[in-house]
Amino acid sequence: MKFCSWNVNGIRARMKTGDFQAYFDAADADVICLQETKSTVEQACFAPEGYFAYWNPAERPGYSGTAAFSRAEPLSVSYGIGVADHDREGRVITLEFPEFFVVNVYTPNAQPELARLDYREVWEDAFRDYVCGLDASKPVLVCGDMNVAHNEIDLKNPNSNRNNAGFTDRERAKFGALLDAGFADTFRHFYPDLKGAYTWWSYFGGARGRNAGWRIDYWLISQRFLPSLKSAAIRAEILGSDHCPVEIEII
Repeated sequence: MKFCSWNVNGIRARMKTGDFQAYFDAADADVICLQETKSTVEQACFAPEGYFAYWNPAERPGYSGTAAFSRAEPLSVSYGIGVADHDREGRVITLEFPEFFVVNVYTPNAQPELARLDYREVWEDAFRDYVCGLDASKPVLVCGDMNVAHNEIDLKNPNSNRNNAGFTDRERAKFGALLDAGFADTFRHFYPDLKGAYTWWSYFGGARGRNAGWRIDYWLISQRFLPSLKSAAIRAEILGSDHCPVEIEII
């Protein structure tokens, strides 16, 4: 089975240029998860044939939001993590299948001057509790833009970005706590020492052309599910968004 995740930074913008449709068709995936859709289903006007579609827009128009598309109908679908204070921004969709859960997440950004870092830490604890609760019943696949570069290898310029949003010690520690709770970073499972592997590049300064990026988009899986993991990939050649898709295959 093939699983894809992409922060599209506005699905309506991607649809206008054809970037998203081209990738969706070529990916031929069993499950595709999107973040930062910035759209309701009615606004997006996207209903791919052969897929069940699920949308979780933010209450605030044109902001945040997630969507998921699955060839097989899930046993159940839920939106958010069951905490009202965290579920207004459309950041989580969970698909339940017979053997596992897929959790699509768009983690809050700490924002400039770390204005939202305190909130983010509270959110991270609640999200970890949520996925650990799911993991108690069956394995979990977590995907999405998690807005953190875990280690120095995961961004081009760690020294100059230390204590900037996405690379503070506090954010990195929360990500580490999620891994310690029983999850594996699928890309690093296969490529523990690979440098220059990024999933997000600033639109400014020709960052993408220079590959001055960050790896902040992930597929995590329950540790006990690692024997089922066949591959993990970063699709940096896919253009359109300031992020690129990330993919895994399981057997």
